[in-house]
Amino acid sequence: MNSFLNNTLALALDSAPWLLFGLLAAGLIQAWLPIKLVGRSLGGHGVLPVIRAAIIGAPLPLCSCSTLPAAISLRRAGASKASTTAFLIATPETGVDSVALSWVLLGPVMAIIRPLSAILSAITAGLLVGRIEARESVEPNPTPVAAVSQGTECGCCSNEEPTQEPVSQTLWGRTWGGLVYAFTDLLDDLALWLLVGLLVAGLVITLVPPNLLNDWGSGFFAMLLIMLISVPMYVCATASTPLAHAMLFAGVSPGTVLVFLLAGPASNLAGLILVRKELGTKALYAYLFGVGGVSILLGLTLDWLIDLLGLDLLAGLAHVGNQAYELPLPLSMFSLLILLAFAIRPVRRYLLRGKVKEDGSCCS
Repeated sequence: MNSFLNNTLALALDSAPWLLFGLLAAGLIQAWLPIKLVGRSLGGHGVLPVIRAAIIGAPLPLCSCSTLPAAISLRRAGASKASTTAFLIATPETGVDSVALSWVLLGPVMAIIRPLSAILSAITAGLLVGRIEARESVEPNPTPVAAVSQGTECGCCSNEEPTQEPVSQTLWGRTWGGLVYAFTDLLDDLALWLLVGLLVAGLVITLVPPNLLNDWGSGFFAMLLIMLISVPMYVCATASTPLAHAMLFAGVSPGTVLVFLLAGPASNLAGLILVRKELGTKALYAYLFGVGGVSILLGLTLDWLIDLLGLDLLAGLAHVGNQAYELPLPLSMFSLLILLAFAIRPVRRYLLRGKVKEDGSCCS
């Protein structure tokens, strides 16, 4: 029991400063890159709007459920089906918060490969949808926005519009509003599943011998199984990172872990239903290929490159708390205390001094 608690605490301390940094960056992005204005650059057809949609969506701090109403709003504001698909895939698969956490829990290689793979899979799916869109002569009439903004709920949040932008347009006002969003709405979305992920990771590190799954955790069938499990379930990008750490520690190959990191956050049953409703059945097939098929191709490629180059991604991760890039303990403890304080709503309301309503949204 003591080993489990120590390992879990070590993981939490290692993660806290990077997660705090990710939340701060996410708040600034939310404040200065409003989702409602993104649609202006996603109109038209061709490759460039799809690439722009993937690149714009990748750093945004939105989970799969929060991405759905944002993407549908973009679609109805004039974005093509191809751009909407690229945005739908790239946004939940990665973000500044999950990349920051990946750096410490998965290592620099996976932290770089993860967002690049998300962008590539999003562009691939978007281009496929673009070809389908070009063949369609008549577009269906869009359904009212209200019909989808109240969609079904997933495991961490509901399909509601992200927190409204603060009324104040001053430098400090917009920045403050973004930070309030990061430490209320976004942290609430992450907290439960991140806690579950840390506990599971601590349990695996304590009980499972390193490299136990070397013989079963790699190859096409292992990736296919992970993909089939991940697509219908919901695990947001940041909360999936500790689980990915545990999988690496247990001997699952980096490529298989990459499939889990891409397929899990980008899809859930509610999202797939809405994709079919808004973009059509053929677009749904392209979406699933972008999420599942491309993920497996990227996973196989990553494992091949790692074998070719002789890399050992577990070398710097095997002993929790002993990474070469470990931060000072006081900083880690301070960061963890801040996150815990803001995760407790009464304490958070006191710290923000009335700037947050009971439902966690910004006050005007």
